[in-house]
Amino acid sequence: MSILGQGTKSSIREIISSAPLDELEFPIPTVDHADHVVYTALKGHVRLAADHLLHKELRGKLEEVLRNIIRKLDIIFHSSILNIADRVDEERSILNCARAYEVMLEMALNFSGLESKRIIGFSEEELEVAIRLIKTALNDWERFERSILGRADIAKAVVEGMLAEMKKVMSKYYRPPGSMLSYMAKEIEKKLREDAIMDSFLNAAIDQIRNNVYYRMGEMGLCLFGNDYALGLRWMRHLGFVQVSTNPVLAAIAFEDDPSLWEGYKVESFCDDFRKVVEKHSHWFKNPEKYGDEIAAYGTEVSIWPNLAVFRPIAIASNMFYGMISLQLNPNIADDYEASIRDAFRFYRDAEAFLKRYDSYLLWGYSETIERGRPNIVFKVSGSSSASNDITTELESHGMGTNNTVVFTVSQEVWSTIAKLEGRAKAVKRGIPLTTVYVTNMGGRLDDHIREHVAEKLLKRALKRFENKEEKLEELAEKLGALEAVKKCTTLEEKIRVVCSRKYLRPINKNPFIDILAEAGVGGSSKEEVAKYLSDLEYDIGMGGVCVTKRVYQLFFTPKNREKWLKYLQREYGLTREQAEEVMRGIHVLPASKRKPIETLDTLASKNMVNTEFPNQQMKVLMESMKSEFDPEKFRETALIPPDQGIVRRLLEREETKDEFRKAWELTPKLIEILKRAGIENAEEYGDGGLRPEEWGEFGATVKTMNEFIRGYNEFKRKCIEFVKKIAKEKGVY
Repeated sequence: MSILGQGTKSSIREIISSAPLDELEFPIPTVDHADHVVYTALKGHVRLAADHLLHKELRGKLEEVLRNIIRKLDIIFHSSILNIADRVDEERSILNCARAYEVMLEMALNFSGLESKRIIGFSEEELEVAIRLIKTALNDWERFERSILGRADIAKAVVEGMLAEMKKVMSKYYRPPGSMLSYMAKEIEKKLREDAIMDSFLNAAIDQIRNNVYYRMGEMGLCLFGNDYALGLRWMRHLGFVQVSTNPVLAAIAFEDDPSLWEGYKVESFCDDFRKVVEKHSHWFKNPEKYGDEIAAYGTEVSIWPNLAVFRPIAIASNMFYGMISLQLNPNIADDYEASIRDAFRFYRDAEAFLKRYDSYLLWGYSETIERGRPNIVFKVSGSSSASNDITTELESHGMGTNNTVVFTVSQEVWSTIAKLEGRAKAVKRGIPLTTVYVTNMGGRLDDHIREHVAEKLLKRALKRFENKEEKLEELAEKLGALEAVKKCTTLEEKIRVVCSRKYLRPINKNPFIDILAEAGVGGSSKEEVAKYLSDLEYDIGMGGVCVTKRVYQLFFTPKNREKWLKYLQREYGLTREQAEEVMRGIHVLPASKRKPIETLDTLASKNMVNTEFPNQQMKVLMESMKSEFDPEKFRETALIPPDQGIVRRLLEREETKDEFRKAWELTPKLIEILKRAGIENAEEYGDGGLRPEEWGEFGATVKTMNEFIRGYNEFKRKCIEFVKKIAKEKGVY
């Protein structure tokens, strides 16, 4: 019986989803760009094939190449549909049709996205012509499929597969209000028409891309954006996102959201799933625990390499200014200079080996002067000790970019930026090309830490007023949903810490907390006064991270201060003006860990700023943009607007917040000296009570974040080791 005779599109969907990618040949057998795209797509590498056209050398030639692609695929598609009808080589013919549909859709989305216009530089006219040609071809193919086979099950299966990929984002790691990409998929689904699947899908998808707030802000030049998640990246690239951040927790989540990373992964070319990696390292089998960190490192690579591939076209087109992927080194060795450097060099060499193969196909037929294999990767360096400064400078001096993370305070960020200046100056003097780099500001985590610190202080004061403290605390814990966790604690101190954690007490002005403070007379003499007190406190704390971001950004990147740093680089390191510009141009402040739309919208800048967004933060910003009064133009260069001095003053003066916020807000004597040397005016006014490098590891936000990253890393390592044991048992070794 034929596949169609089995009667369901599910059998077609199974053929498409389960088919392995055909191996690509070396030497590459293609003869021109159209032939290359068709060959690569029909082998199953449809995204690589589509991305091959994202190259500056095709500007002005796109229509000609695309017409040739359509001609070749048109013959293959029609022949394959007729083969299916005649029951000749049905599975291969279904795959040919599916891959023709898919590569055309991927090209259309590429040409609809911001990357084609802003980074590759295609004109709007040639992009619109390309999209029109693709739509016409897809509609003709769908009509032909219906006319010969009676329905368009292949077309539908391809579209459903693309939507399913979008819905994976945060599918196993839900945070309200959910991921923006999943929302977009559902909005596209609403517009699908059974009688015009391709046309309705593309129209709805293009509408979702071009009317999205991030696309609009990127098109307006308000800011650059990054994705704080490892999946759904092609769609984010279309929206104008240019960077991806990962950490041990996010690497593990990628495996949760997309279990095919363990075995069966086949979306991005040359990216092995973890099973294939394990099978290449049989020396792990007899004693996996011995190689735990090595195994986890390769597991991390499995989650990272697809990201490198997705952003590869814009990285190449921009000479590594866009498209960087942040990879966090093993958090257990974050404070070990030599071990961290060794780790970074190993990852970098592995990335280069992968990308040489990938680039061979992506860049086939283009100028040989374009370097193949240079990794579009930067290493996350944890600001948990002063070693991070030395690690940053050393990696930057080799042209290996860094992204300083576990960073919450002005002093940490300023030290990290100065370390970057030194390393990049050394590299540029040696003629080594630079890459875009980042200094992360974990503003939301800073706010969480200060909130927890304040809540613990207030709760301890309140509990002193009650005779039975444990009973009162458990009553509060029950109302906040923390009772089960509290009962696992042995001391009152531990119980207070759990109740006041961000998991149960964010925001701080939750009604049960208001009630217990009001009953104890803490924060006011009435419930209304306490509610107002906590509401004001919550607002100020929630803007602390924004204030820090603004202060750091303005220290380096106001036009006046930027000029002073350029001259500093020329004086201190003997750079030319052009070299100093190259050093400064690629350094970006990276606001992260955000909780509210304002944390994105109040930190926008057209230069030296990349806002990195978690999928649920993207959704919050999207929802904010749907309000009738929303106007993105109002947020132009908000990072240059000084922080609200009322908020800063209150955070520095309130008894509950002043100690921790001063650590986050002020500089150190050594930094003030450096700022004076750079010519920054009134450097003393920045204060000298900020965290010194030797204190970074003891700061509450650092301790909490590093503990989380280490737990996440160790758990991910455990899962990787268990998977190795599973494969070893299958092979009769373990």
